[in-house]
Amino acid sequence: MPNKKLEERIEQLRNLRHNPPAADVDLILRKALADRANLVIAEAAKSVGEMRLSAAIPFLLTAFARLFEDAAKVDPKCWGKTAIVKALVQLDYSESPPFVRGLRHVQMEPVWGGQEDSALHLRANCALALVQCSDLARLEVFRYLVDAMSDSADPVRVEAVRAIHQLGGDESLLLLRLKARLGDRRPLIIGHVFDALLNLERDRAVPFVAEYLSSTEEELRDEAALALGGSRLITAVQFLIETWKHSHGEAFSSVLLRAISSSRLDEAIEFLLELVRTGTPRQFAAATDALKLHESSPDVQAAIERAKKHRSDS
Repeated sequence: MPNKKLEERIEQLRNLRHNPPAADVDLILRKALADRANLVIAEAAKSVGEMRLSAAIPFLLTAFARLFEDAAKVDPKCWGKTAIVKALVQLDYSESPPFVRGLRHVQMEPVWGGQEDSALHLRANCALALVQCSDLARLEVFRYLVDAMSDSADPVRVEAVRAIHQLGGDESLLLLRLKARLGDRRPLIIGHVFDALLNLERDRAVPFVAEYLSSTEEELRDEAALALGGSRLITAVQFLIETWKHSHGEAFSSVLLRAISSSRLDEAIEFLLELVRTGTPRQFAAATDALKLHESSPDVQAAIERAKKHRSDS
């Protein structure tokens, strides 16, 4: 019965976002933010954020502070604190103390066989939230983000990279390049670094990222290829094509062709069509597979059919 009542309360809060605002919506949400159940608090915070109720910010902050008291018991999995941080971001809250506190929080909770940190998504959201804080000097924000880039949790490092990307400027470029050089146990993180550099520096970053196409680490090599393709820069596509010409591994060759296709540039499409027309059977199959990214384009589909006919006629 308690679980059913809890579900009903959560559903009532969820309905606030999808129905005309009730006359007492402020009172309902304030009461929910003071609730003992962290799931109720989380749902109330989500409603506050989506409904843009800036007047509820003081109540969000009060609830946030309370959820740090005996945190693992009061807010298991950090659902309440994380939802509040997301709501504050939606409301353009620009004071740093709650985000700094969340960024520093580690919450160990019992799991089968030991304990695990349940605050990683809280820290990740707080790292990104620092970008909008007006009470911190730019250098101070970077100090927090440098620490976050070495966090043990993958989501925190990803959001730290995203935050540095959003800040832009020479400091960001240097930090991102340094992170790429130092590496990460998860190549996916460096893939985000490559994306950020290519977005910020454009053609200037292409040779830097292209260096990693010759990495002996397969996942890192793939991340570099996909980042170059996603940049949609002709210079990046040229690097990818040249690398493909000298590539001997079937798996990496396929990755390169998919990356080339993802650029959606005319030069890239024409290169793949030429493989359809005149490539070896293996190249034909790989190019055709890479061109599946354009299944929604009538023009590309027509060009593929013409290329196949040319191959058949030849």
